[in-house]
Amino acid sequence: MPTVSQKTADKTGFKPKAIAKKLLSSLPERSRVVLEQRFGLGANPERVTLEAIGQKYGITRERVRQIENHALAALKKSPAFIEAGAAFQELERIIDSLGGIVCEDDLLNFITKDASMQNHIYFLLVLGDPFKFRKEDNEVNRCWYVDPDLAKQVESSLRTLYAGLSDEDLIPEGEMIDRFLKELQTINDKHRNDEILKRWLAISKNIGKNPLGEWGHSASPNVKTKGVRDYAYLAVKKHGSPLHFREVAQLIEKTFGRAAHVATTHNELIKDDRFVLVGRGMYALKEWGYTSGVVRDVVREILRSNGPLTKDEIIEKVMKERHVKPGTIVVNLQNQKYFKRGKDGRFSLVK
Repeated sequence: MPTVSQKTADKTGFKPKAIAKKLLSSLPERSRVVLEQRFGLGANPERVTLEAIGQKYGITRERVRQIENHALAALKKSPAFIEAGAAFQELERIIDSLGGIVCEDDLLNFITKDASMQNHIYFLLVLGDPFKFRKEDNEVNRCWYVDPDLAKQVESSLRTLYAGLSDEDLIPEGEMIDRFLKELQTINDKHRNDEILKRWLAISKNIGKNPLGEWGHSASPNVKTKGVRDYAYLAVKKHGSPLHFREVAQLIEKTFGRAAHVATTHNELIKDDRFVLVGRGMYALKEWGYTSGVVRDVVREILRSNGPLTKDEIIEKVMKERHVKPGTIVVNLQNQKYFKRGKDGRFSLVK
């Protein structure tokens, strides 16, 4: 069975650990140990903080930082750095093939899933001249790029794309990619493919994708699903028509593989104003145009919008809003506090 090192070599064309070991061997012991611990290049892949290393040597964290920076600068002047040129070129090729700018996690996971090996790749990225680092902030995730102009264009386009979305928007992936492409009119044709565009979208912290593959504001509950009520919303939306709360619970489990207790689901539907009760235990989405409230409220809203209507016309319109029997609607029409019947048989609102 191939080792992790062999698998990574197959993916990159070089062995990151062997290159890192040769680079580090040219350093004094303390400098080498500091880099090994800071980057997790030893037997333990956990990266050690400046404070922890400083305590070990009895020096300040700032002094540790100076040692780290001096060691990296020394490595760039070493013969081993020149010998590692082919590895840096291969990493540059990989980043370019992934879109020229890519989230750090996506890049490392593409090359290898092994944490220790990822640390060695990260070390080479920090050391190599072709690679530029975009630090994480409120707008973007940590990412690496090799073309500064392309990186600026992608980031600017992501910002414009986000500004054009409302909090409620849920955009199918194909449409989202088309919108993004309109903001990227001058990009090279080699970058005009869905996989690269989705990687670029993942750079943004403000734009996200929900479990159904729809895109929108990442902070929106329609995208950032936190609990049963958000999964219920997506389940009902996907179904496209009103559902009983038991069916909603079943659909959550079937669609998302997430346990949903029937009673819990019902309670969440009751509390969430994105849903409208349209019958006995039946819920629809308010965004579909359903009026909230009891049958009487629905009748009042229909008459307010349409003016006087016959009994049959009212029943027809209410039945589009509520899963109730016609008799229930007729009983509500007999409430003279709210409705009156004219000589022409039409019902209107009591003023």
